Amino acid sequence: MLEELGIGFVPFSPLGKGFLTGAISANTTFNDDDFRSKVPRFNPEALEANAQLVTLLADLASQKGVTSAQIALAWLLAQKPWIVPIPGTTKLHRLEENLSAVDIILTENDLQKIAHALEAVKIIGERYPAALQALINR
Repeated sequence: MLEELGIGFVPFSPLGKGFLTGAISANTTFNDDDFRSKVPRFNPEALEANAQLVTLLADLASQKGVTSAQIALAWLLAQKPWIVPIPGTTKLHRLEENLSAVDIILTENDLQKIAHALEAVKIIGERYPAALQALINR
């Protein structure tokens, strides 16, 4: 529908609140003031279960000599020209890293590997705490 109507799409949290960067593992702890400390998807069991996808991104990133974050962003950019991820960052070097994703070419084989992983991985944990999700569902 977006394509038909000529509407662009900006994915929310294109790096999965940091998860797709590979910097977060089941051993990661968040401060109480970090929103992720309350998100079910960031509890240790969910992080461990969802790590398969991050491992695939890391492997692909390693083969291409780039970061997992860049692969995640390049994948979004490869979907449709009107999909424009805008990851949030507070660090200049991360902004530069993220911008470099535009130069990464994912082959059809790369895209198939990622698609297969997405089909095979059942994401564990809700995206938001129950109270917030109830407000969103209203």
